[in-house]
Amino acid sequence: MRISVLVVTSLLAVGCSSTAGPAGESSTVPSASSLSARPSATSSAPSASGKPSAVPTGVPAPGAEMSAVIGWIEAGTAVDAGGFHTATREGQANDLGADVAFVTAGGINCMTDKDFNGALACLTHPAAPLPQPADTYGHWVPGWVDFEGMTAAVGSIHGDPGRFNSGTGPQLKDGQTLAFGEYRCRADGGALTCVNYAHQTGLRLSDAGVVPFGCLKPVTPPAEGFGQQFGCKEA
Repeated sequence: MRISVLVVTSLLAVGCSSTAGPAGESSTVPSASSLSARPSATSSAPSASGKPSAVPTGVPAPGAEMSAVIGWIEAGTAVDAGGFHTATREGQANDLGADVAFVTAGGINCMTDKDFNGALACLTHPAAPLPQPADTYGHWVPGWVDFEGMTAAVGSIHGDPGRFNSGTGPQLKDGQTLAFGEYRCRADGGALTCVNYAHQTGLRLSDAGVVPFGCLKPVTPPAEGFGQQFGCKEA
């Protein structure tokens, strides 16, 4: 009887230390210490751009590498884009469908437009507005910024509010980031920084003006009808 007890005890000990693996093989259950030594999933997760982002050190300065710009934006607090598909005008909420709208604490009002391939446009309040070009006629909006990825334009003619006729979207608070379509934006201290992942370009908008990133370079002179223009040269 004593021998039987010893045999059963030994079998129980073996059963607790191993589990059946594929094809009848046994594998040892990892200890708590080995689990804690494994890297976390977040430490090796790639950025939304598909490439590892540089460690963000602060607001991107003019001329900053795109990896730093993307890293800084992605370091913000992500919010669900599902809450940014309406715009409000005079108390009336308007459903934008697939389009996205938001406004920053500093009053930068942005919206996409499905009729223009979902491109992003923002209304800013430049401290030194660009003058209306001599060869243009109509209502000049110096703070209108169009960001289409490979191109960006500041200041243009608009006879009506266009897409902004729907109103203003919810507030994107300082430190928050919003991803939609090919874009991701981060609001901070009255400014807004946005990147276009597809083209690896970016813009920083503030009252001081527009700062381009990536392959976006000033186009001189700008195309007719624009106060300022940036573009990427085709390879």
